[in-house]
Amino acid sequence: MKNKEIAEIFDRIADALEFKGEQFFRVLAYRKAARIIEELTDDIDVLNKQDKLREIPGIGEGIAKKIDEFLKTGKMKKLAEAMQGISKDLLELLNIQNLGPKTLKLTSDELGVKNLKDLKRVIEDGSLTKLFRMGEKKVENIQKGIALFEHGKARTPIDRALEIADTVVKYLKKSRLIANATPSGSLRRMKETIGDIDILVSGKNGKKIVDYFTKMPGVMQVLASGDTKGSVILETDLEPIQVDIRIVPEKQYGAALQYFTGSKEHNVKIRSLAKEKGLKVSEYGVFRDKKTIAGKTEASVYKVLGLPWIPPEIREDRGEIEAALANKLPKLVELEDIKGDLHIHTNNSDAVNTLEEMVNAAIKLSYEYIAFADHSKAAFYANGLTEERLKREINAIAKLQISYNNIRILRGIEVDVLDSGKLDFSDEILSQLDVVVASVHQGFKKRVTERMCSAIENPNVDIIAHPTGRLISRRPGYDVNLEKVLEYAKKYHKIMEINAYPDRLDLNDIWTRKAKEMGIKIAINTDAHGIADLEWMKFGVSVARRAWLEKQDVVNTLKWKDLKNLLNIR
Repeated sequence: MKNKEIAEIFDRIADALEFKGEQFFRVLAYRKAARIIEELTDDIDVLNKQDKLREIPGIGEGIAKKIDEFLKTGKMKKLAEAMQGISKDLLELLNIQNLGPKTLKLTSDELGVKNLKDLKRVIEDGSLTKLFRMGEKKVENIQKGIALFEHGKARTPIDRALEIADTVVKYLKKSRLIANATPSGSLRRMKETIGDIDILVSGKNGKKIVDYFTKMPGVMQVLASGDTKGSVILETDLEPIQVDIRIVPEKQYGAALQYFTGSKEHNVKIRSLAKEKGLKVSEYGVFRDKKTIAGKTEASVYKVLGLPWIPPEIREDRGEIEAALANKLPKLVELEDIKGDLHIHTNNSDAVNTLEEMVNAAIKLSYEYIAFADHSKAAFYANGLTEERLKREINAIAKLQISYNNIRILRGIEVDVLDSGKLDFSDEILSQLDVVVASVHQGFKKRVTERMCSAIENPNVDIIAHPTGRLISRRPGYDVNLEKVLEYAKKYHKIMEINAYPDRLDLNDIWTRKAKEMGIKIAINTDAHGIADLEWMKFGVSVARRAWLEKQDVVNTLKWKDLKNLLNIR
């Protein structure tokens, strides 16, 4: 499918127009088109041939013509026009936090900055500081943005890493030579970002397995090819990524999987425990003297040490081994426990699909309930709802509910917490809703702690969304005292969100575990802006599992009648 490629083109056009100072609404139109196309589940080429592009909300005549042009010719004139006079390397710098299009254009025009190397140079020689309205503080913030940008480029987001690993594993399992193939390392532990993708394989004839692996479609370069290891650079729809496989005998597979899953700290503690028992643990098995006593399965490795099997997500040496020894390991929440999603957007604000389309998608996931939480009016860039439009949506949801007796459709809003600390809608309007999700979308350095605490005090607010505001790939988040925010959430019995969008995963596992220890309930929400985004729930659940959350810690594992009582829904 050409969906992602076309989405990237529209994003690039938007970047170029923003750099050139074009009108905001034109930039926003291309951004929205990119998002809509990226989240399409249908092949855009097929839709174009069926003349159905214009039926997609947000795809107008002009955008449809550009898509048709690209699909027929492989080129788009608008891209060439927008990019005229701008290099790809320069435009990429817009992904650096604290470096906006106006500042970037100024550095390009005045200092000749054309790429990241040039930008670093003008910071080091002090010339950037001397530009109009710059100063040391702003340059320091740009330096922090560069560090985050480079870190993000060196790591692969969990969603992309899982997708790539799944493709590789499916390819490997087609071979009769291979008995098992499992991702290992930080990917199996479901960390937020991944370095290289490591896959553990068991089977006979390692040389043939590696040869088969290196002939996989999409291999750009073979880095290593031996009897027990293979390493390649794999082409993807975005950046190339390194994928490594390691082959072990089936009788050692469990020990190797335990060892290569890690973490390093967890394994050190495991080896120390083994030593106390007169045993030795390695990737080859568990040994008493020279005799192998376990290793075919992971469970056997843990069992011989007097431990139950420990879920990969919590193997971080954060007390899991002590809990296992005391038979107090948590029964971690699972994706199958989720009964609904309490933060979903529609095309009434900045999303792709209609109310009804999102309801039908939720039914396919066997959800008992969903809550629509479109943006409020302060989020004008996201087509936020005015009071009148919110009332219309409330009425539309009421009418829609009549047609569905197998799912509860909740009336909600994602209401902005303004710079003043007040909410974007009056209490009179908010009191008419079933679920109120409060969030900060602007003024990241302006009294954020006080504003969030003020929102928590409001009796109409139920959930605090993406509480740190971070985007893993490009910004660290708000200037917020999260400890104080959690104290307020506990005091006022408010719910904190794990936002399952892979570039947020906010709260992270550390703060989520802190919230659990404080007795604060958690909602795992996707913040979905399209049907495909509902599948992000698994990433939110992985954060919850890394934070030791159990079913009773998560409000959207509740059955409808219990959630209704919790939220005091009429």
